[in-house]
Amino acid sequence: MAKDTSSIGSGGGGRTLTVKLKKSAGRSVASQRWLTRQLNDPYVAAAQKGGWRSRAAFKLIELDDRFHVLKKGMRVLDFGAAPGGWVQVALERGAGSVVGVDLLEIEPIPRAHLIKGDATDPEVQKQALELLGGPPDILLSDMAPNTSGHAATDHVRIVALAEMALELAFTLLPPGGTFVTKLFQGGAEQHLLVPMKKRFATVRHAKPPASRKESSELYVVATGFRD
Repeated sequence: MAKDTSSIGSGGGGRTLTVKLKKSAGRSVASQRWLTRQLNDPYVAAAQKGGWRSRAAFKLIELDDRFHVLKKGMRVLDFGAAPGGWVQVALERGAGSVVGVDLLEIEPIPRAHLIKGDATDPEVQKQALELLGGPPDILLSDMAPNTSGHAATDHVRIVALAEMALELAFTLLPPGGTFVTKLFQGGAEQHLLVPMKKRFATVRHAKPPASRKESSELYVVATGFRD
């Protein structure tokens, strides 16, 4: 059975009930806040209902609905793939072959090849290309560092990951390829756009509805890679 790949609407007219957690001596304030947010997040509920590995699946769904980057039969390479939501979306939307790479173990996903390893490791890249059956038509990166709670530090870390992903895109994509990556707004990401615009025909920004309003994350969608 196909999954529901529609994004979450705000309509319906019904009243949304807010779940409130009682304070617990065993939970920190940050943990309490996170749990409350998860319980009241419609995307979390929709992901569980639809069989998606995470709410992040809806981010790719919404990006693809807008930019149409996923094509039937294409080869998809997903870096930072755990727990596998973007891999699921790529397969659901007709990808011919999908390889997901992450430092963390990913539970098996039918029809997908999953690698536990470092995306910058040449041996991991070689294995990924062999499993794909050729260079990726699209390289996806939803990689994110462990957050420190310090906004400036977290911004630098996410930009460093995006920069690494861009270098991998330059290395692995064929002419005409597509690159989708996550960034955090904060200024330091601007230096990535200059080389990106030189090597891709089109570079666009988007904050999909599934991205939490309080989050500074946005996504860059670059198409038409020039070798």
